[in-house]
Amino acid sequence: PPSPQIVEKGGPYSLVILPQFGGYWIEDAENVGTPTSSDSSYYEEEDGGLSPGTFGYKLECNGTVRAYRKHFLGKEHLNFYCTTNSLGNLILSLKYEEAEGQEYLRIILRSRTKTLHDRISLAGLSKLPSVPQIAKLLCDDVTGLKFYPVLYPRASQLIVTYDEHEVNNTFKFGVIYQKFGQISEEDLFGNNEESPAFTEFLNLLGDKIELLDFKGFRGGLDVAHGQTGTDSVYTVFREKEIMFHVSTKLPYTEGDPQQLQRKRHIGNDIVAAIFQEENTPFVPDMIASNFLHAYIVVQVENACTDHTTYKVSVTAREDVPSFGPPLPNPAVFKKGPEFREFLLTKLINAENACYKSDKFARLEGRTRAALLDNLHDELHRQTQAMLGLGSDDDKMENGSHGGLLESFKRAMRVRSHSMETMVGAHKKQHGGGVPGSLSGVISQSSTECTKSTFTPPNLSAKSPLKSPVKRRSGLFPRLHASADSQTDSRPRSDNLAGAQRTPDSGHVSQDMRSETSSNPSSPEICPHKER
Repeated sequence: PPSPQIVEKGGPYSLVILPQFGGYWIEDAENVGTPTSSDSSYYEEEDGGLSPGTFGYKLECNGTVRAYRKHFLGKEHLNFYCTTNSLGNLILSLKYEEAEGQEYLRIILRSRTKTLHDRISLAGLSKLPSVPQIAKLLCDDVTGLKFYPVLYPRASQLIVTYDEHEVNNTFKFGVIYQKFGQISEEDLFGNNEESPAFTEFLNLLGDKIELLDFKGFRGGLDVAHGQTGTDSVYTVFREKEIMFHVSTKLPYTEGDPQQLQRKRHIGNDIVAAIFQEENTPFVPDMIASNFLHAYIVVQVENACTDHTTYKVSVTAREDVPSFGPPLPNPAVFKKGPEFREFLLTKLINAENACYKSDKFARLEGRTRAALLDNLHDELHRQTQAMLGLGSDDDKMENGSHGGLLESFKRAMRVRSHSMETMVGAHKKQHGGGVPGSLSGVISQSSTECTKSTFTPPNLSAKSPLKSPVKRRSGLFPRLHASADSQTDSRPRSDNLAGAQRTPDSGHVSQDMRSETSSNPSSPEICPHKER
């Protein structure tokens, strides 16, 4: 943090001063090297139906998450799934399109690490490419795979729920009041009174609401017992609910210099607005928090007049990609609806960009992988159920065979095992002799075992596909009778041993998480989220 000597030297000061040891960047409208939102690693042209606001400020989003709803949902398309050793589970959606006399295939490929969306032209192709070929067009690592069709009428709802699990429509932001000369966390959280200029700024952000029995998004605040204050600031902006954690409205504790009641909420936010009534420098690391990753600093001039203006500066941790809308040059706004739209858009885009930082990206990666595995398992289970194969049939794996053939092989293995048990028991009773009435059956059983023995690919110890399967017998009684004409002189013991060594792989599904409206950054839930 800046030393008192810096303040004593007198102004004017920059709105933001970078920490001595770095770790943050500043978006400066006068700095031509500052990347704009279009250069951001997170920015994508909106593909999900979000239009610019009244003044043209765009809410940035990953258009891929809404691509399935926009282009596939409710329209004729195909879904496929498969499992790979290297990439894990994959879900592919495929749709044929025609536009201006041209034929196209629109593709979405979902893996545990990312989702790829593209549209490829079919011009010059005599026939449609296969599903593995299509998948390889989007990802070179997808080679030699066997995809299975999804046969479940409600699959689209499961898929769109997964795709949009990143979409967030509730936000909470900290609002911190910084008076002249305040250069420490204790100073910031110790402010108890709201000046007219600060109140005017809060009125611009949203509406003052009573917390008791409040029915909207509460952002972790207590709406039943008043333990987090009596009122707060709330707004709905472009169909997104926003609750502000205002430092002066949260409970103040006498004798607590750290004001943990206030820091408990603001310190768990991801983005905060700093309001400066006078020219005083703000250093982003003066607030100790593992969650706060970006700050929008606002300094008022000519407060509470018809000529009120606000100077704006933006700072964020170095692993947060840049976000829009870009600051104008000079970064000064007149009080009014345009500044409000800019500020709220900037706050929302800042939080979305923060989720791409290293810490939150790791959390999101684990969440994404778990949800994709659940989706894959549920699609497989429901497809098997639609085919009448039951939920405990083998999970299909690349290189293996499913359906009728797999059921036939299981039935033959079970029958071979049963015949071995019968012969062993007879030997104990008759000294090892085999009655003539059974000799033909034993020979026939050996033949069946030899022809039906199947050894699936080796699975790694961590493979999610290995789980016990209940053995079934008597699935195909007619097949037993029709096999009487088979003859084979191969040794019975080897075949039976091979049959006993043949493992089955099972399938266990978990329910797909469908809740998408929770706020991943609330204090009760770890962000990204721990979102």
